[in-house]
Amino acid sequence: MHSELSQMTLRQKLGQVVMFGFDGLSVPSHVKQLFRDYHLGNVIYFRRNVSDNKQIAALSRELQEQSSQYNPIHLSIAIDQEGGMVARIDRDVTVMPGQMTLGAAGNSQYAYDAGRISGMELAQLGITINFAPVLDVNNNPLNPVIGIRSFGEHPEKVAELGIAMLSGYQEMGVAACAKHFPGHGDTTADSHEELPAVLHDLERLHRIELVPFKAAIAAGVELIMTAHVQFPALEPDGKPATISHAVLTELLRNELGFEGVIVTDCLEMNAISMGIGVGAGAVEAFQAGADLILVSHRLDRQLEAYHALEQAVLQGEISEERLNESVARILKMKNRQQLNMQQAQAQHGFLLIGDLQSVAHCQHMMEQAVTLVQDESQHLPLAPAVQTLVIWPEVRSSTQVDEVIEQQLTLGKQLRQLGLHVAELVIGTEPTNDEQDAARSLLQQGRYSQVVFGMYNASASAGQAELVRLLSKLTDQMQIITVFVSLRNPYDISLLRSHDTYVCAYENRPMMLRALGLALIGSIPFRGKLPVQLTL
Repeated sequence: MHSELSQMTLRQKLGQVVMFGFDGLSVPSHVKQLFRDYHLGNVIYFRRNVSDNKQIAALSRELQEQSSQYNPIHLSIAIDQEGGMVARIDRDVTVMPGQMTLGAAGNSQYAYDAGRISGMELAQLGITINFAPVLDVNNNPLNPVIGIRSFGEHPEKVAELGIAMLSGYQEMGVAACAKHFPGHGDTTADSHEELPAVLHDLERLHRIELVPFKAAIAAGVELIMTAHVQFPALEPDGKPATISHAVLTELLRNELGFEGVIVTDCLEMNAISMGIGVGAGAVEAFQAGADLILVSHRLDRQLEAYHALEQAVLQGEISEERLNESVARILKMKNRQQLNMQQAQAQHGFLLIGDLQSVAHCQHMMEQAVTLVQDESQHLPLAPAVQTLVIWPEVRSSTQVDEVIEQQLTLGKQLRQLGLHVAELVIGTEPTNDEQDAARSLLQQGRYSQVVFGMYNASASAGQAELVRLLSKLTDQMQIITVFVSLRNPYDISLLRSHDTYVCAYENRPMMLRALGLALIGSIPFRGKLPVQLTL
């Protein structure tokens, strides 16, 4: 390691401490220039980079080949393949359950298996780092960005399932990343849009937020990702954790003893880019203790970060010794990851991507998670022989975290496949006036004895909330059997009454829809347990 470092130029070292993303399904010319001129050592994939498995594997090979022309060090290729609703690759792979789905199933073996299967498939696509699991303890119903990405609200359970999942990834040779340190679960703002704060004291942070991260460190997690969140108890000056020496070095390195790679969340998120700025943020994050600076999208901001780091070293703001420490950690992680992948392939043999055995096990996990929260009126199971209306919320716009999914299967189609007489109304997650009128018209016709209303973050959608009120009123008047199903955020129960039937599915992926359909018609029992506390 020391001999490798001693032979590296400044730019070769700097190339190892940055990670950049790009547009396109093949390697664009500017990325080739980044390899040539800046010795870029790490890249990240998003949905914009993936189509089918053949293309992804070819892109990974092309990136490695282009990089190797200028750099003998293996290129890291990262992705956010958390599972559930946050999966950059959702075609031709086994999309494992999301983390709250696994929290509802409650079995650490399932979390391990999810990591192992996903890791096995990512490895075959040339992906070396997965930015998962999320170890935030989601104990705030108003959290707009974590929610179902968390295993739940109980720190010890989050720790147990998180350790199991990261162990599965790393045993298959994919480096895992615990995020978002020191905890993004108890926020009411999204750091993609603004700078959130967690106002708890140190005792509370050690008792709740830090519990899963301590466990992950003890379990040997390779990377930990920072949160662009203020923690006044740790950093009275108001600096977000990403650029706080008190958080990254004094707490994470010195007190908790983490020896792996600290990677920033993307510096283009508004909490940093609209505050301190990307260039200054890169320097301050590095000075605070980060090893790997993530800039996911814009080339101008990527170069801004790189040149700011370069100038900081040349001007003595960052010592070469400090730079060497980070490069050494990254090289150690890369060498260990490559060795683990070679051993995993040799010892286990990898199932093919999307193997029927993997798919069947994923389906089984989904069936353990569907949760019946309340059914005072005993509306379940659904009656098979009556006319049923399903109102299905279609996700039509992307967020900074989620991307639009080409959803071929809806709940209505699934229930139809299971033998029910179903009509389905497709609305947006923020339904238009016309869509609300269409729902009102269908309900008032009196043709439907059963209604299944799919809720997708309905508590944050004025249009969905209005439809819930309309449906509650009409079904009471017309005595229609109504079942409300959460397809994402379980906290949507806040819109309901105590006698409303409510089921939580935590995600709208096809295998979950099959599990949900089977549970709604009584073919399988509701086995899931709520991983968060809900209040009406």
